[in-house]
Amino acid sequence: MEAAWCDLEQMEYDRAYSLQTRLVELCRRRRQSVFILNVEHPRVFTLGRRGGREHLMVSPERLEAEGIQLVQIERGGEITYHGPGQLVLYPIFHLRSLGLSVSAYVELLEEVMLRTAADHGIRACRDPRNHGVWVGDDKLGSIGIAIRHGVTFHGLALNVNTELTPFGWINPCGLTNTRMTSFACQGQAPEPREVQQRLNHHLAALLNLTLTPTPLTTLEAALEAARKD
Repeated sequence: MEAAWCDLEQMEYDRAYSLQTRLVELCRRRRQSVFILNVEHPRVFTLGRRGGREHLMVSPERLEAEGIQLVQIERGGEITYHGPGQLVLYPIFHLRSLGLSVSAYVELLEEVMLRTAADHGIRACRDPRNHGVWVGDDKLGSIGIAIRHGVTFHGLALNVNTELTPFGWINPCGLTNTRMTSFACQGQAPEPREVQQRLNHHLAALLNLTLTPTPLTTLEAALEAARKD
């Protein structure tokens, strides 16, 4: 199956979220559509469906001084951090069109990160405490998805050379005494674009997709045309 792949580079969280929700509606109407978005976000904390504000350990004034947004969204999970150097992957498609259950899809996203880490000499693993991938007791990558009208969006976040300090201001994913790690902390220093290519490669292989590079302007034009239908 063909998938439209778009590299959003670094984009504000709110703008990327708006794009996702519009693509979700398009997938609802055109069930065979598949979109893959790559992005890095400016510094932001996001709160999932279960909330998680109680896991934020700094004041709103501190967040404002640090220039970090706080955004409530509908993905699964609690609180997490996004920032430059963290690769975020948003696959958007109707789960049934690819024959996936929610649990199978979550496991697939974990497998994508496990294979990408292994490509760079990092022995990551799953952990029953929480979805995502881990190196020992340290979390390397996170998963948070939402399903609307059978269409999945949000996705995964993998720490490459991310600033980890803001993770110390929260209990990431609602877990206490959990440290985050990154490729850089594991002694690996690949270019983020190289890691992104491997993420996309493994996702495409596991979902049997052919990724077609698609500029953001093309996506926007398709969304506008669909709005007028």
